[in-house]
Amino acid sequence: MSATMERTADERILQSSPLRKLLSRPELGSVVGALAVFLFFAFVADGFLHASSLSTVLYASSTIGIMAVPVALLMIGGEFDLSAGVMVTSSALISSMFSYQMTANTWVGVGVSLLVTLAVGAFNGFMLTRTKLPSFIITLGTFLMLTGMNLGFTKLIDGTVSTKTIADMQGFPSAHAVFASTLSVGGVDFKVTILWWLGLVALASWILLRTRAGNWIFAVGGNQDAARAVGVPVTATKIGLYMGVALGAWISGQHLLFSFDAVQSGEGVGNELIYIIAAVIGGCLITGGYGSAVGSAVGALLFGMTSKGIVFAEWNPDWFKFFLGAMLLLATLLNAWVRKRAEATT
Repeated sequence: MSATMERTADERILQSSPLRKLLSRPELGSVVGALAVFLFFAFVADGFLHASSLSTVLYASSTIGIMAVPVALLMIGGEFDLSAGVMVTSSALISSMFSYQMTANTWVGVGVSLLVTLAVGAFNGFMLTRTKLPSFIITLGTFLMLTGMNLGFTKLIDGTVSTKTIADMQGFPSAHAVFASTLSVGGVDFKVTILWWLGLVALASWILLRTRAGNWIFAVGGNQDAARAVGVPVTATKIGLYMGVALGAWISGQHLLFSFDAVQSGEGVGNELIYIIAAVIGGCLITGGYGSAVGSAVGALLFGMTSKGIVFAEWNPDWFKFFLGAMLLLATLLNAWVRKRAEATT
């Protein structure tokens, strides 16, 4: 009897162990990596710890993080979106050209852009669930179509590869304040995108951890056939995840537009890989069913620290992608090790 009671007590201690809970967190590897990168650049780059420098790092991180959050949720749901990068540019182009050509308030263009961008996300999800083709093929097709449409429509409507300026149009100041303003805190300037980023992280974390939809996302990413068998609305969940990526693209696109008031039609190509890298570094598995919104934020922060840390250290920026690739491999290996350790203590 005493041996049985002792074994039960040991199991209770194991189940409630803070170490076990820590090891089970998908973002653990990325947090360790972020601390290492922060300490490294704090040592080798003289200006890295200045408040203005940290503000620059946070801004660079937020521009990636706004998209990395919904991309991470999509990956937890077991899918990819290769059109995410150019969708940001498409969103900005629609806002700009609709407002300019219709001589409407810029907020009208913003609203039309939201509807069209969400429709593109819904199209990706609908095609995926209807055709049963891999998300790689579906979103690669969307990527190519959007890339061509961005360039083709911009040249057709504006006659060049960039949009006309809309800085003098009604509604521009208020839209700039919402999507591209600068806030001063303690004498240090911070971009409003940081608030958008933190808000999306909080919202996504709440959805994943506190709602039924969050359970559906994990279930669909783990095994969609088993999820469907127990009543999970697989089709609606996947379409919703793609529309979430579209929402992030709309926010990023409006920031791009109202920061510079004109948009180059060829921008955004290749950024989809950066969003995926940030999510993977943050602990999302390629196979789906595992990850967190906080992890994607840490992955974006790693990206921001590395891209700006190299500049502050006065290194050749050509080495940036080497460091990014090394971080991806190391983070993936560390995440796999952490996951195995967590499973071993279960």
